[in-house]
Amino acid sequence: MRSSSDFSAQTLAVLAALHNEPSQWRHGYALARQTGLKSGTLYPILIRLADRGLVEACWQDEPVPGRPRRHLYRLTAGGAAAATEALAAAERPVAAASPARQSGLRAQGARGVAAPGAS
Repeated sequence: MRSSSDFSAQTLAVLAALHNEPSQWRHGYALARQTGLKSGTLYPILIRLADRGLVEACWQDEPVPGRPRRHLYRLTAGGAAAATEALAAAERPVAAASPARQSGLRAQGARGVAAPGAS
């Protein structure tokens, strides 16, 4: 399974939006409004997620008269599991860093400058 570091912040936003209602079909415009992503960012993410089997896509059965048919998206079972894991990992504090990294952070102090006497 992928870790949150394997997903960009934008991809995590799309996964979170789809994860809110995993069985609901959502069209791209609604996802764009919810995530704040532009279509040039959103649709490539949806395509990559679909290529990886995390999202399924289909055409809208009955389009609104006067509008073209829309593509609809929702998480697959594997996508829902990956989204749950990635979103949980993204919420974990930095304390999950390695002990060596943690001691280095303590030695640097708040501004990233070595604290007096820390060498």
